[in-house]
Amino acid sequence: MAYPNSEEQLPVAFSKPATKHTHQAKITWGDQIITVGAGAPVRVQSMTNTDTEDAIGTAIQVKELAQAGSEMVRITVNTPAAAAAVPHIREQLDRMDIHVPLIGDFHFNGHRLLTEYPDCAKSLSKYRINPGNVGKGDKHDKQFAQMIECAIKYDKAVRIGVNWGSLDQELLARLMDINAKRSNPWDAKQVMYEALITSAIESASLAESIGLRGEQIILSCKVSGVQDLIAVYRALSQRCDYALHLGLTEAGMGTKGTVASSVSLGVLLQEGIGDTIRVSLTPQPNESRTQEVVIANEILQSLGLRTFVPSVTACPGCGRTTSTTFQVLAQEIDEYLRAQMLVWRKEYPGVEHLKVAVMGCIVNGPGESKHADIGISLPGTGEAPAAPVFIDGEKVLTLRGESIAQEFHKIVDQYVKKRFGNKELA
Repeated sequence: MAYPNSEEQLPVAFSKPATKHTHQAKITWGDQIITVGAGAPVRVQSMTNTDTEDAIGTAIQVKELAQAGSEMVRITVNTPAAAAAVPHIREQLDRMDIHVPLIGDFHFNGHRLLTEYPDCAKSLSKYRINPGNVGKGDKHDKQFAQMIECAIKYDKAVRIGVNWGSLDQELLARLMDINAKRSNPWDAKQVMYEALITSAIESASLAESIGLRGEQIILSCKVSGVQDLIAVYRALSQRCDYALHLGLTEAGMGTKGTVASSVSLGVLLQEGIGDTIRVSLTPQPNESRTQEVVIANEILQSLGLRTFVPSVTACPGCGRTTSTTFQVLAQEIDEYLRAQMLVWRKEYPGVEHLKVAVMGCIVNGPGESKHADIGISLPGTGEAPAAPVFIDGEKVLTLRGESIAQEFHKIVDQYVKKRFGNKELA
């Protein structure tokens, strides 16, 4: 095997992807400005599943999503009562000191809700418009224009979000007619891809012709198949300069939804495609809505594109680790770090880069712990009941007895305060 010498460049696989888009959107609320695209960090978005007419319940869930790491939160605006509730949701969030931008999700009647409820239009930071659901025939362009005019009037960003479950049927029929006349017609899936991309780009061009600036536009073309999503976004990114929102629509529940979203978004992000992401999980019974935010954060953090929370390295366990002690400790430390980030993010700048290792035996435990900022190597089956602790690569003490977990919690807390409490060194 040949290894690169110091004068050779590393393979492309080892370099970070570069963003491919020139437009940069700004999502604002008050003093909060979130830039999207053109070199800005890839942003995390989520969506509530509350009844928007319930202003308090919706505001509470928005708060939970924001505290979990969602930088923008989308809410359904589907009825006059929901539109009327939007300003109250915004007011409640501001009172709770949650300044996350709100995105209004509009279908079918968005043109009426935005024009008839101006306080709703003003309280939102961004509108999501589905060009397949804005009206049929002659009404389509008129009702689309009404929504774009509101965005221009109140200086709001717009996501033109095409979805293959609600694709513009008139456009699809037109493209199918064109395809039928080709000497070598495309297959049905290729026509569908083209319809998604054409709908997004033509709608963006129409919005610009009405007066919306290109940097106010974000595009998405959502599908539910992994390979379909990758194919569509590769083509879309080559044909426009707009910021792109990524998401596998109807990703599913649990493991299936998590894996499908991670694989599809991971491939595209590694190629430099995508400026905002959402993991559209169906919550499992009693599962928090915030799980989709945690997974989105993990995708970006695993790719090295963003850092949100301290990372915990833990071994998978084997015949050497029949005790569950290290599993319990790893879970406790991970949950502890995530919970503390609500406070630490403000008090200890840089703490999100902390690396912790919780290992289960002597094979890889000491070595992995040395690579972390702070690590512990727990005794495996048959090993002496001792757990060496490593800080900044050096063994500093050994814990013994029944309270190893509690003592390690304290050591982690002391390390964070000592290292990140000094802002000049953070």
